[in-house]
Amino acid sequence: MSGAHPADPIADAFEAHRARLTAVAYRVLGSHADADDAVQETWLRLSRQDADTIDNLGGWLTTVVGRISLDLLRSGRTRPTVALDDHLPEPTVTLNDESNPEELVALGDSVGLALLTVLDALRPDERLAFVLHDVFAVPHGEIAGILGKSTDATKMLTSRARRKVQRARQSAGDRQQQREVVGAFLDAAREGRFERLLEVLHPEVEFTVHTPGGRFVTIGATEVAGRARMAGGAAHGHPATVNGRPGVIAWNKDGTPLSVLAFTVAAGRITEITAVVDPARLALMGLPDPV
Repeated sequence: MSGAHPADPIADAFEAHRARLTAVAYRVLGSHADADDAVQETWLRLSRQDADTIDNLGGWLTTVVGRISLDLLRSGRTRPTVALDDHLPEPTVTLNDESNPEELVALGDSVGLALLTVLDALRPDERLAFVLHDVFAVPHGEIAGILGKSTDATKMLTSRARRKVQRARQSAGDRQQQREVVGAFLDAAREGRFERLLEVLHPEVEFTVHTPGGRFVTIGATEVAGRARMAGGAAHGHPATVNGRPGVIAWNKDGTPLSVLAFTVAAGRITEITAVVDPARLALMGLPDPV
């Protein structure tokens, strides 16, 4: 917030709501930069509003940030600035505690961060309704006002979005099995076992690598298996969860990040691998320290 006087009671009241507004905007938009913009615009609108006409400041602010976020989604102007690939929001990377996989699963599902990858499949109005109601417990009546729909129509919208999310979660498959498939790939890459690589890769697997020189894509099990060495030190890295997907993170000897990989697994085979080896991108991801 810029230009606010520290003794301004309206500014103080806004600051009390800032964390929640940022959380709402981020979960709707999937980008920290866009969330900050939405919250800043919310402040600007509040600063132009007669505060005496606002009965419920929290509700008013949620409505405004929701409308701004919805406009951004509909306009297509959202910009995940440090996206792991072209389809994911800013990456959330957590290290796996192999001794307690249940705790990892709970962490991956908490607060809905991993859910951002699923929300991309929803229409803007479905996404906003689901996030506000199911994540932040905003009543359907208030959401209806943001969307310009009736309360009943909004309830149906939320229900439809919830079903889509549930289907997407179910189709993701068993996380433990996915980690085992990724582990088999990394073992085979480390040991140079070409035939084993072919067994765990889908025939049309897509391998995308983000390097300092640009984005490079390899398609096909034979081609990807032949270039598995591009994973570099990742085969010796630490298991991680990247936006809810099984992954691995590796570090250089000086403790700086070397690479981050994320895998998509379906029906026991790897269908997509995304790797980031660009030091500039890695430095912006806020990755955990070496273990």
